[in-house]
Amino acid sequence: MANITAAMVKELREKTGAGMMDCKGALNETQGDIEAAVDWLRKKGLAKAAKKAGRVAAEGLVAVESAGHHAAVVEVNSETDFVARNDGFQAFAREAAKIALNTDGTLEGLQNATFPGSSETVSAHLQNLIATIGENMNLRRVAKLEVSKGVIASYVHNQISEGLGKIGVLVALESEGDVAALSTLGRQIAMHVAATNPVALDASGVDAATVERESNILREKNAGKPDHVMQKIIESGLKSYYKEVTLLEQPFVHDGSKTVSQVLKEAAGKVGGPVNLTGFVRYALGEGIEKEEGPDFATEVAQQAGRA
Repeated sequence: MANITAAMVKELREKTGAGMMDCKGALNETQGDIEAAVDWLRKKGLAKAAKKAGRVAAEGLVAVESAGHHAAVVEVNSETDFVARNDGFQAFAREAAKIALNTDGTLEGLQNATFPGSSETVSAHLQNLIATIGENMNLRRVAKLEVSKGVIASYVHNQISEGLGKIGVLVALESEGDVAALSTLGRQIAMHVAATNPVALDASGVDAATVERESNILREKNAGKPDHVMQKIIESGLKSYYKEVTLLEQPFVHDGSKTVSQVLKEAAGKVGGPVNLTGFVRYALGEGIEKEEGPDFATEVAQQAGRA
């Protein structure tokens, strides 16, 4: 039998909202496999759909930079929030986002680009910064969006300085309409993305493995139903799932009576032309990174007292 720890139960509760004993039972049933336990709870009707994004578990900054019809977002990690507030670290994150505007949008391309005012690469400059500050840092990921006409809107949540914060969002709107009106609309949609964390633009963009997983959960929850009934249940269930996790089908956070798709259609008259949302990027600091949890403050004090 797997060793089920309190930390594992806590993590599962945070992911699912299920009760402590239900979480412990699920972990016992799945030999400690967190993701399998999430599915087990959902099949029993004890948990809501798991969120795609991982738990934020790293420090650092997300930096956003835009120029005309293209924009970039970069995540730079540090070991502590204290370093994330260092002027040198912030300057590096901001400069990295600016450099990314003129790269191919890949992490390798950014790492190998020349850092302004020097002959060294971005990667080498970061290594020098690590030596200077004395804490490990990592240029983790980068994304870039472009439009031929229209705007790339951006939004930074928990902003600590211009273009720097904990969540960075880019939204690409293709349109020949008024740029100022498009920018306002784009920022509203970017705020929506920051709040709802959609997994894809529409149903066609949802990962096939995710669709299969959702389908299997529906099959097991409704085991024993006739095939023709089961098919309708799965179709209906997936339709509801897409409304929850795809950007165009989600209720707009600024007006819950409309979907984002409906908002875009209505915007055509206001901006002076059709508006097409061609893509988005949402980076939340540290999502998907596992980080060891040290003892809580009380335990640390007790440990220090024991050494005294």
